[in-house]
Amino acid sequence: MTVLTPREKQWWKQAVIYQIYPASFCDSDGDGVGDLNGITSKLDYIADLGVDVIWICPMYDSPQVDMGYDISNYEDVYRPYGTVQDMERLIKETHARGMKIMLDLVINHTSDQHAWFKDSRASKDSPKRDWYIWRPAKYSASGERLPPNNWRCNFGGGSAWEWDEATQEYYLHLFAVEQPDVNWENPETRKAIYASSMEFWLERGADGFRVDTVNMYSKPPTLPNAPVVDPSTPYQPAGMIYCNGPRMHEFLAEMNAVLEKYGAITVGELPCTPDTARVLQYVSAKAKQLNMVFQFDIVDVGMGATHKFATPPRNFRLPDFKAAVDLTQALIRGTDGWSTVFLENHDQARSVSRFASDVPQHRVASARLLALMQACLSGTQYVYQGQEIGMVNLPADGSYPIENYLDIDSSLFYRMVQERYGKDNQAELDKAFAAIQYLARDHARVPIPWDGKGKYGGFSLAAEEAGKEVKEPWMKPHPLAGEINVASQLGDEESVLAYWRKMLKFRREHADLLVYGDFVDLRPDDGDLFVFVKVPDHGGGGDRVLVVLNFTEGEKTWSAPNAKELGLEREPELIPIMSTHKGKTEVGRLAPFEGNAYLLR
Repeated sequence: MTVLTPREKQWWKQAVIYQIYPASFCDSDGDGVGDLNGITSKLDYIADLGVDVIWICPMYDSPQVDMGYDISNYEDVYRPYGTVQDMERLIKETHARGMKIMLDLVINHTSDQHAWFKDSRASKDSPKRDWYIWRPAKYSASGERLPPNNWRCNFGGGSAWEWDEATQEYYLHLFAVEQPDVNWENPETRKAIYASSMEFWLERGADGFRVDTVNMYSKPPTLPNAPVVDPSTPYQPAGMIYCNGPRMHEFLAEMNAVLEKYGAITVGELPCTPDTARVLQYVSAKAKQLNMVFQFDIVDVGMGATHKFATPPRNFRLPDFKAAVDLTQALIRGTDGWSTVFLENHDQARSVSRFASDVPQHRVASARLLALMQACLSGTQYVYQGQEIGMVNLPADGSYPIENYLDIDSSLFYRMVQERYGKDNQAELDKAFAAIQYLARDHARVPIPWDGKGKYGGFSLAAEEAGKEVKEPWMKPHPLAGEINVASQLGDEESVLAYWRKMLKFRREHADLLVYGDFVDLRPDDGDLFVFVKVPDHGGGGDRVLVVLNFTEGEKTWSAPNAKELGLEREPELIPIMSTHKGKTEVGRLAPFEGNAYLLR
């Protein structure tokens, strides 16, 4: 029998990481775009929340086709955000408050405006031609020019290949046409990536990276066709082919050798990897690849099969959600790997709207419920800007029309529906809007409302107070900014903000069980309640934490699990230690969206 030893404790495992989307966080100069100085001005607010690390989404120079994930120069800053000097100051001020800072590492692709790609497409004889993935056309029996394979682009429904008229070849772009994929097979290219995107910023004090699309760098050499799962289009989802390619671990080991010299921490974005054993290859401590990864099992719940928007809203049941949670928690059972806990990020809609209820009478309770759940799951905690005040999706009531949705993913999908079904097909357009209103990335990108009494929700409050002219934000403010904003929650002990602070403190106080313990779903088939227990990771005796969450709009009764259900020899004592509802810890009855935690002694 294998004897389990307690998990190795590391500061980054117990850390709380706060993600910032620069364009939408805080505008310091009144131009309507968030900036680095705006982030610096809010560092005390972030530190007071109980955060250990801030993660900044791409702030590099970029044409902003995909909000900075199309980088034209890794060694410069997008001017509306500031300068390299502003970034250096932000790093210094973050460190001064005892926090660390992670940057976004986007190296599967660059912008088509990057000097490397401009050289690459200049001619077939360019020294940098092989820095990107170029292929000749294929031709049908009738002589029609076709892309090299049937892979679908991640944005919209078109091909992942773009024809270059000047050099008469196609280049691969798994994302936007303006985001050509880099050729990682070329060792010279890899060295340039490490120097320009990693070492440049590590030398300036960055403490680590969130690594974008971390399993896409190694494509299968033959670039085979994807199976046809959507017969209505010639282009098919191909993630299971181009993710986790043959040289992925070789490339990551090489990359880690660079990062290790700086003691940098890493979290990789790992899509299309449903097999836990496969995920473990990336995060096993022995493998020395990545510290942790984002698995998407939870946030993918309720998404469409052929396209995330190809689904009616709330197309899942609570047992589906619980099974997804279990998959991410299973990663660390009896292994030397590590997991992450997140419900929101810059690519996801707001968790209150997706997994609980955003109707006015339930949204505060829902935000607390999810905060309690998240705090009690094992793995490094990630909180996305605005999550700590319970921000919800943009409303469906017409106050935020489709024209206000700016994200390329949303707009290309809506355009595809118009082209497929006609611009006058209201039934199909309504279906598309309902899915976008439920799942769009736009919901996470709306400017943060700092003060509901300020202009545009106080997004540019410092500039406004300084008497500067304040422009309308780059993205229209949330219609509920007057109700859900930071200023109205500061000092309010009943607010979502106060509850998140409490949760992060609670998590630290019970770190052995909440951070490092093993997760056991006691009643996976219950369609209304999520009942789980956290047990010591060494498999021995000791206290446990029981968590009971009501995911419905109705009052629910429940029975405490007995010794047999808990795998104990005798009945434990249930000691209330946390609740979403002040003064409510009785066993057996839960209000709508109420959650409680008990120490089992």
